[in-house]
Amino acid sequence: MKAKTHKATAKRFIVKKSKKGTKILKRAEGQDHFNSRESGKTKRNKRSDNIMGRARQKTILLALPNA
Repeated sequence: MKAKTHKATAKRFIVKKSKKGTKILKRAEGQDHFNSRESGKTKRNKRSDNIMGRARQKTILLALPNA
C-alpha cells in the first residue's frame, strides 16, 4: 500500500534538502495575536523559523514520505 502524507504535519513543517543534509523548519509558535505586549527580544525571536532536532526530524520525515 502506498504511504500517505500526514496533512497536518505537511502544513506545519518545511523540509529543506541539500548536499549538507536535511533541515526541517517550523514557524515560531505564538505569532498570531497579542504580540504588542511582548518584549522586543521576544518579538525578534518569533520572526525567525525554528530548526527541529534530529530526534523529531525522524518522526516528521516518517509522516512526510514524499518530502
